[in-house]
Amino acid sequence: MKVLVTGGAGYIGSHVVQLLAERDYDVVVLDNLSKGNRGAVHPDATLIIGDLHDRAALAAIFTAHQIEGILHFASQIQVSESMRKPFNYLRDNLYTFINLLECASQHDVKRFILSSTANLYDQPTRFPIDESETLVPGSIYGETKYMAERLLAWMDRIYGIKYCCLRYFNACGAHPDGHIGEAHDPESHLIPLVLQVALGQREAIEIFGADYDTPDGTCIRDYVHVLDLARAHILALEALAQGESRVYNLGSGSGYSVREVVNAARKVTGRPIPTIDAPRRSGDLPVLVADSEKIGRELGWETDYNSLEAIIQTAWNWHRRHPKGYE
Repeated sequence: MKVLVTGGAGYIGSHVVQLLAERDYDVVVLDNLSKGNRGAVHPDATLIIGDLHDRAALAAIFTAHQIEGILHFASQIQVSESMRKPFNYLRDNLYTFINLLECASQHDVKRFILSSTANLYDQPTRFPIDESETLVPGSIYGETKYMAERLLAWMDRIYGIKYCCLRYFNACGAHPDGHIGEAHDPESHLIPLVLQVALGQREAIEIFGADYDTPDGTCIRDYVHVLDLARAHILALEALAQGESRVYNLGSGSGYSVREVVNAARKVTGRPIPTIDAPRRSGDLPVLVADSEKIGRELGWETDYNSLEAIIQTAWNWHRRHPKGYE
């Protein structure tokens, strides 16, 4: 199968491309490299530097490469930034998504995987969170993913495009050999920030809120390894051949507090990693943990990386070898 991976030079996209290439998929990566990195793309994939805003260029890709399936990662992803710059997110996440859907419909593409988000669950009523939870987007970013999911439902109804929306919780880790990993600028994710302290690139890690109703007072989150996420994408892509659209939550099924992450990083790196208690951030919930039973039951997905220390070890392999990312 020839597949188009938008944002395939980014963090999650590049790990998915890696597994697709290893499984002999014919992979075309479209990325404008504003967030992604050329060095993250598997050498067997075809990299096209371009932008989803350019409808003519996008149509030319579909014509030239006879795309059969799409895995869509390209988007702006910062929750707080989306509340400061809402129209940037609406343009970059939604307008471009409409361009992609239009090309897919015009070129008879019937399989579509959407990189969605757990930010759809801003007011959960039970834990762990399953797919039946009421959708209440927690930001403009979450709203763009909610609208993308709704548009896919219409594309299925009108054009027969079968889709799978994968709602991630906290993606983390890196390829175990350290050749690709997480490199955001600026960085906002906890594990790489903690490892920057271990590398001496920042003095301490701020803990935003130490008085939550959790065992150690800090927020608990669900961390799932990026390669486990990548395998889920391929399982979902193959499952669409059965002719049924799907929605799945992706998480490890267990949560770790901020202090547990810091302590695990100290153990893995052998370095002190000082912390600073800071005020709570607005909107942070005490606990966010996914129920991924559905994708396990229907597609046989399970996580290979079930230890927080094992996850952090893969991230440490990457950050220690690439302290400045892909530079």
